[in-house]
Amino acid sequence: MSRRGKFITFEGLDGTGKSTQMRKLAAALRAAGHKVVETREPGGTATGEKIRRVLLDSATEGLSSLAEMALMFASRAQHIAEVIQPALDHGQIVLCDRFTDSTEAYQGSGRKLGTEAVLKLHRVLCGDLQPDLTILLDSDPAMSVGRARRRNRRASHAATKAANRSSGKSAGKTYSDENRFEQQNRAFFARVHEGYLAIAAREPQRVVAVDARGTPAQTHRKIMEVVGRKLKLAGRSV
Repeated sequence: MSRRGKFITFEGLDGTGKSTQMRKLAAALRAAGHKVVETREPGGTATGEKIRRVLLDSATEGLSSLAEMALMFASRAQHIAEVIQPALDHGQIVLCDRFTDSTEAYQGSGRKLGTEAVLKLHRVLCGDLQPDLTILLDSDPAMSVGRARRRNRRASHAATKAANRSSGKSAGKTYSDENRFEQQNRAFFARVHEGYLAIAAREPQRVVAVDARGTPAQTHRKIMEVVGRKLKLAGRSV
């Protein structure tokens, strides 16, 4: 039987560069000969991606905070069963853009549902699966959210134009709108940010905060140092 793989998650507000840094780490680990699976939440499976569209689309109105949290865990439970656990069982390294820490920060702190409910659902629905390492990309909340809003608007506009060209007429709403959370106010994101810092303070052996205010290359070098030090995984900085 192969050794269990390693589970590394990336956390932080949207706009901190999680996706970019995860791709860079994956490339470095593959260059060193490791087998790597890249995935994301909500999503990661066919079912999870459908749930993602519901959760992130700004047209989703009237969704209660509890329903939002339940959908996050529905996507996660399927993700673990279908992607994460099988890869770990085969000795692979799983890199995941968001995991339960996001639910604790966004729904527990941001939506004020509390930590206890999140952790209890995680134990029941996720078998209490814990990452070996969580990289918390930390940056100024206002700057990060502003960057995420601009990125999502560009993506929505580009997808709508492409759909219109392919149909030869107005295609209307597309599923590329992921602006729902970015429409929240500054107080919401301040609570999310504080929620992340509280998790890092509570679990310093697992969660490492990395200052993401530098260039992508600078942030990548910091992440490579953390991965090498915490998990003893060799990699080539790219």
